[in-house]
Amino acid sequence: MQIIRFRTADNQLYTGCDYDGTTASVVAGDVFGKLTDTGERKNVAKLEAPVVPAAIFCIGLNYRGHAKETGMDLPRYPVVFMKNPGAVTPHKSDIVIPFSCLETPEVDYEAELGVVIGREAKNVSEARALDYVLGYTCANDVSARRWQKHAGGGQWVRGKSFDTFCPLGPVLVTADEISDPQTLAIESVLNGTTMQQSNTRDMIFSVARLIAFLSESTTLAPGTLILTGTPEGVGYARKPPVYLMPGDHLQTRIQGIGMLENPVTAEKSEN
Repeated sequence: MQIIRFRTADNQLYTGCDYDGTTASVVAGDVFGKLTDTGERKNVAKLEAPVVPAAIFCIGLNYRGHAKETGMDLPRYPVVFMKNPGAVTPHKSDIVIPFSCLETPEVDYEAELGVVIGREAKNVSEARALDYVLGYTCANDVSARRWQKHAGGGQWVRGKSFDTFCPLGPVLVTADEISDPQTLAIESVLNGTTMQQSNTRDMIFSVARLIAFLSESTTLAPGTLILTGTPEGVGYARKPPVYLMPGDHLQTRIQGIGMLENPVTAEKSEN
């Protein structure tokens, strides 16, 4: 099933499936339990993010090609950081470049496979890890590089957590429709030009390994989102660097899931 969350013209929020670009069939039940397609179709006025994450765990340097382009050694263990759930923004909503990132261009794109945990997971074995996955979605770990590095005190969370810095969607594809998450083509396209083009088979740590690692003595609640790393082609590693600018249009594409689209704007003054 391909699950969406959407609003109708009267601002009512629904969970749906069988989205045709205009209408969707309303789904009844709990997304973390049993879902039933009611067959009742409604017009979709606006897509929301397909899930509201309980937490967002992110993995850095998890593609061999990305490690190579940055000149860094392959990590022995997953590089883990977190992102504010408040950074989530849906399909076709703006990525907003903050005031603090406008003077010197620094905001970068990172196409990523998003994995949503469907039931409480703790001390999960790698062999059983995929049994805990609710589904998969397109994500982008938008990053303000200056704040990620020296301006953020050497911690990554600040530069990754500005509002709108976690585009997500447009759909959540349930795990039964993706038999192997390590065989998916992934790419980002900026203003019609392909910037990242790879496959999840290039991951250093597989989705199953990441779930097992993150759940060691740690409870992953239902709705936990895992961003599994980005492939080569990020903007700051290019010569010359390429950063997101107001007026840009970013697409994140993953095989078997779809295409997430987001325009880029600048933060507006509230004065």
